[in-house]
Amino acid sequence: MSQPVLTRRLLRALPLTPALALLLLFLGGPIVYCAWIAFTDLQLTGQAHSSFVGFANFRRAFHDDAFLNAVWLTLVFTVVSSLVGQNTLGLALAALMRRASKPVRTLTGAIVITAWVLPEVVAGFLLYAFFRREGTLNAVLDVLHLPSQNWLFTLPILAVSFANVWRGTAFSMLVYSAALDEIPNEIEESAEVDGAGGWRRMWHITLPMIRRSIGTNLMLNTLQTLSVFGLIWVMTRGGPGDRSQTLPLFMYEQAFQNSMIGYGTAVALLLLLVGSLFSVVYMRLLRTEV
Repeated sequence: MSQPVLTRRLLRALPLTPALALLLLFLGGPIVYCAWIAFTDLQLTGQAHSSFVGFANFRRAFHDDAFLNAVWLTLVFTVVSSLVGQNTLGLALAALMRRASKPVRTLTGAIVITAWVLPEVVAGFLLYAFFRREGTLNAVLDVLHLPSQNWLFTLPILAVSFANVWRGTAFSMLVYSAALDEIPNEIEESAEVDGAGGWRRMWHITLPMIRRSIGTNLMLNTLQTLSVFGLIWVMTRGGPGDRSQTLPLFMYEQAFQNSMIGYGTAVALLLLLVGSLFSVVYMRLLRTEV
């Protein structure tokens, strides 16, 4: 590369230097520091100095039944509320609203988006009031003469999964609404003339044409769901026992309640690894162009 060309490229990159420096200072710096903490025995209280312990925190995690339980519940929570719940319901709402009248679209969109824009803590309190023993769901079941139960005690992970579906479906609906609007009407009309029913058009035409949007939505929803903390904390605090304790809650318990900052940070890095694996799988599956 000639010197003039190199000089021009450096001059073009010069305006980005302050932003890059700030990112490295306030984003890259804490990430590197947290990665270092994960390899130490740092504690929140009762310790004057920390020492390097290598992979001891990670080995401890994989021999900890509570950690393995949190991993399992995190996968259940993610699959039920994100991959199945938000994704499927968002696509269904987007497809139905495409053919609905304008008043129906406006009303449905307002209801779904209102749940999405609510703060996570507020949404948690609303769903807690819905699922608790004396809550709205059991009141409706009593009116219908159906058996009621304490949902937050008997089915806590499913209750918080439903809460996450209720709160987060709007994002999927908006993504799929935009993707469906990009499909030319002529293609669907031609398929309908050829005798293809609604399900066949959806499976053979609509889904392949919005494949990239599906991959993007799944990846973003999965990463967001893996980090959900406030919603579960408000509704169950990970209980009863540890039956709804996902990895973010387990990490918080170890780092701030048990004062084991090093161990909690190691769990956080493992959670980051889980999110990275999901992302790699999505990118690999959707790498081929339609």
